[in-house]
Amino acid sequence: MAKITSLNDLRKIKDDLQEKIRLRENAESPESMAQIKVGMATSGIASGAKEIFNFLVEELDKRNVSAVVTQTGDMGYSYAEPTIEVTLPGQDPVVFGYVTVDKADEIIEKYIRNGELIEGIIPANYKTIDD
Repeated sequence: MAKITSLNDLRKIKDDLQEKIRLRENAESPESMAQIKVGMATSGIASGAKEIFNFLVEELDKRNVSAVVTQTGDMGYSYAEPTIEVTLPGQDPVVFGYVTVDKADEIIEKYIRNGELIEGIIPANYKTIDD
């Protein structure tokens, strides 16, 4: 992060962050882009989810990858935190566990950009009413 030396520097940072939030919250067609939920319950944050969330927001923007990154509560995979759920357009959600910055980078490059399955996927541990 750049050093803040004036009120204008602080205002620029604020404006940049507000623009990112506005884009994330007001996307016209979020279903047409990758949806990423980061598990940010207390235990997730303690495991490093905040760092993963910030990394995803910054890197997706830098790499011009269309995605909506949001926070969510406990996903039910406390043993594998930090966890993220990624839903690509037209596909079922996939949950990744034990996510580090390196793993998040791999998820962006291989799974989100190329649709390539990678290590770290947590199998769904629930059944729908139709099963």
